[in-house]
Amino acid sequence: MSWNPRVDRVAPFRVMSLLEAAQAREAAGHDVIHLEVGEPDFATPEPVVAAGQAALAAGLTRYSPAAGLPGLREAIAGHYGEHFGADVDPRRILVTPGASGALLLASQLLVGPGDRVLMADPNYPCNRHFMALAGAEVDTVPIGPQSGWQLDANLVARHWQEATRLAMLATPSNPTGHMLDAAQLKAVADTVAARGGHLLVDEIYQGLSYDIAPLSVASLTAGAFVVNSFSKYFGMTGWRLGWLLAPQAAVEPLTRLAQNVFLAAPTPAQHAALAAFTPECRALLEARRSELGRRRDALLAGLARLGLAPSLPPQGAFYLWLDISRYSRDSQAFCQRLLEEENVAITPGIDFAVTGGEYHVRIAFTTGIERLEEAVSRLERFLARQ
Repeated sequence: MSWNPRVDRVAPFRVMSLLEAAQAREAAGHDVIHLEVGEPDFATPEPVVAAGQAALAAGLTRYSPAAGLPGLREAIAGHYGEHFGADVDPRRILVTPGASGALLLASQLLVGPGDRVLMADPNYPCNRHFMALAGAEVDTVPIGPQSGWQLDANLVARHWQEATRLAMLATPSNPTGHMLDAAQLKAVADTVAARGGHLLVDEIYQGLSYDIAPLSVASLTAGAFVVNSFSKYFGMTGWRLGWLLAPQAAVEPLTRLAQNVFLAAPTPAQHAALAAFTPECRALLEARRSELGRRRDALLAGLARLGLAPSLPPQGAFYLWLDISRYSRDSQAFCQRLLEEENVAITPGIDFAVTGGEYHVRIAFTTGIERLEEAVSRLERFLARQ
């Protein structure tokens, strides 16, 4: 049978097969330490759960408007004003089924066949794949410590081509956890605007920062498209809820797309998410952010003892991007052996990097410090045998 050839440009997400293998080992009685998936061991905050339960009990299960509940759009806009100093019109916000829904809308609006998209390498693979499914060509720009593991204004200017229509950033980034500061982010926005292009910023890990204050490109320009999610900072992974902040002129066509592509985001999840902005919930989320910072520091200390700590510690998200080239040039095999021999599950770099993924891995500090320290001990034993 034949399929749409664009589907062939979507590579498998290898971490999912590794997760399946890890879960199988766990079911067989092995003590597996899960550091592979971007989902901390925190439950959804209780105020959010209670609000979701109340919505269900009240029968609030009908379709919402395609762009989302007006009250939730207003709450998100207020969040930008309170925490990032950005004056955002709620009408510029579209609530979506996860950040994936926002990426789908943005990719379908902004690019098509013949267009080119600039993106950092490494990056979250689905970002590339959404653009490929829209028919665009993705130009991945290798990054490293010299640019702070980010696609900065100099790299954007150097790699912009005549057919380039869009530059996409992620700050904090997955898989490296690095961020652009306000001056760097403004420089990228100005560089893209000077070339008549669009800027799309993935802020899914916004709020999860440890060394510099959280920021949003929305406080710097009204011209950028911003993808965000309730999954990471707000701890609502399975609720499948995100949003897209767009320039005013883009709202009408994006709403038309939403009406046709997914009709509306899940209504009970939207009512639940309203509780995420309460002071009670905010205090809990900030305590969790502090705990993740402690986990990061503990894992960095353990890896430093093994000579594996990154030269630039991650400033946000909950990942470390490690160079394993001293031990392997096959990150998939490295991760598979580590799981089979020591029951530690981490992610192969080939999921994220077009160049250099074979000798990098991603470790998620999404479990407690005691388990992280045990994982380091197991990793030490494993490396001694390599």
